[in-house]
Amino acid sequence: MPGTSSVSFAGALSHDMADKRIAILREIGAGGSISQAARAVGVSYKAAWQALDTLTNLAGTPLVDRAVGGAGGGGAQLTDAGHQLLAAADAMAEARSAVLARWEGQAGPAAARLAVRTSMRNQWPCAVQRLEMLGQIVRVHLGRVGDADAFLSARITRESAELLGLAPGLVVQALCKATAVRVERAAAAQPRPEPGICRLPAKAVRVVRGDTGDEVSAELAGGIQMVGFAAPDSGLRAGSRVLLVVQDNAVVIALAQG
Repeated sequence: MPGTSSVSFAGALSHDMADKRIAILREIGAGGSISQAARAVGVSYKAAWQALDTLTNLAGTPLVDRAVGGAGGGGAQLTDAGHQLLAAADAMAEARSAVLARWEGQAGPAAARLAVRTSMRNQWPCAVQRLEMLGQIVRVHLGRVGDADAFLSARITRESAELLGLAPGLVVQALCKATAVRVERAAAAQPRPEPGICRLPAKAVRVVRGDTGDEVSAELAGGIQMVGFAAPDSGLRAGSRVLLVVQDNAVVIALAQG
């Protein structure tokens, strides 16, 4: 378990307040029970444990003292660090509300989305269309990407879907690493659709040659920009028609803020 010398609340508080992880921690502080907190927030007991593990790893210190087993799933109480994290979460929520109120109707929504900082170069807002249950995995259908005639999906665990509170109509952000996007030259005939694989038609706007692959910046219908990699010496150039191939297990879902 991480020691208190490496305490950092920044990572633990990077989740939007709509994310249920902080809510679970708050319910544990109020009721002293992980199972009760799971019921109050509306997630499974397993998802509640996952939430605590994630927050503890991000904070770098134990947030809850837990007693496994017993009536009601065992007792639990917040550590001093757990109480401090909730206080910091409340302060951040208050400050964020004040900032968004100030910018409402101006740059608010766009500025709020920039609060998600990540190394992933491909990011765009979208809405959940439907959830497809596949055992312990959920395929999240995210709908059409911009004006492109293609649909995106993401594959995540049931616990992650519960903790994010995913439901049809919820606005989220889809993220994907550039290295997970394969760029192919568009053929005259569209390939046969395959479950879990999204092929996005686009136009290359910039190509940077490289020994390990050509980096291609492309524009989809509607103006959405994406970056991916083609094979070395692909022959692609600005203006080339391409397909951006993304597997659903490479797409990450983040809660859109604002």
